Amino acid sequence: MMAVLLFASCAKQARIPVYVWGSPAADENALREQYALFRQHGVTGVCFNCGWDLEMMAKASALAHEYGLEYHAWIPTMIDGGQDPSWYTVNRLGESSYDRPAYVPYYKTLDPHNPEVIEYLVNRYSEAAAIPTVDYVQLDYIRYADVILSRGLWDKYGLEMNEEYPEADYCYCDDCVEDFKSKTGIDIRAMEDPSKCEEWAEFRCNVVTALVNRIAAAVHTQGKKISADVFPGPDSYARWMVRQQWNDWAVDAFFPMNYNDFYLEPASWVGDVTREEVVSVAERDIPVYSGLFICKDWQNKDQIEDPEGHGLLPSELEEAVLGAMDAGAAGICLFSAGSMTPDHWAVLDRLIR
Repeated sequence: MMAVLLFASCAKQARIPVYVWGSPAADENALREQYALFRQHGVTGVCFNCGWDLEMMAKASALAHEYGLEYHAWIPTMIDGGQDPSWYTVNRLGESSYDRPAYVPYYKTLDPHNPEVIEYLVNRYSEAAAIPTVDYVQLDYIRYADVILSRGLWDKYGLEMNEEYPEADYCYCDDCVEDFKSKTGIDIRAMEDPSKCEEWAEFRCNVVTALVNRIAAAVHTQGKKISADVFPGPDSYARWMVRQQWNDWAVDAFFPMNYNDFYLEPASWVGDVTREEVVSVAERDIPVYSGLFICKDWQNKDQIEDPEGHGLLPSELEEAVLGAMDAGAAGICLFSAGSMTPDHWAVLDRLIR
């Protein structure tokens, strides 16, 4: 108990709220060590992914509270490979993501327009919100698959994405196509280039927004809050890359993934894009926590071929954090907790005290 009180006392001195994305250790002692480390470094809360394991979620959140940590039940939303084949998005070629996913095998994306999918997700998130020690449920992958990948990933997948390609352009299932036609009179399948149809892009943004707001209403009914991991922007990236017009969402906190290396941008870009994000929800006064991607093997970053192994060096962390805060962010979130090295923590300790 003395140790927990000490960590709580240290955290009160922090001037920048810090969250971490990660996964809870399965062993209780190891999980306590995780939480103790976070409190030592002034972390405010954890965004932990237990999937739909409600028992683990309850255990991890209860223990988080023992250490004075806010708990966000971070759950991937649209990535779910074990459901009925009719629940999945269909691309412009007529291929289902159930058996022909774009980019990587796990990109089996549910259709946010499908009534059965909506009911399933509302019920599952309600179950998570009902856990007494869960403070927030956190939506992740709450979007369509990337119709355009961030520029830093093009080489990895051998792509030159100067337009929307049909293989990754979703959803063209019968229900989506017919609903869009009934609302606009446009047969999207008959268009030579659907990517030029602004109404079609807006329709899909609105489909995602409607799903988010249904889930949010259910979570709020439980007396809990809801947060969301989103792409940067929304207008500069999220809207046209993954159909997230997230400034319309009825959530309580946003965690935009401002991963500068993915966009071939310097650390200074974090402040620029955070400013756009804060302004986009300023009228509703919703907090924005700027998500930062950390390079674990930072001393060998120049030798790492996979861009998903890149991220902020300790020497870049200060510029990214202060840029986000100067732009009006409510705090930051680190991806991931396991990538933070002693050198990163040392920089962060100095900044938040």
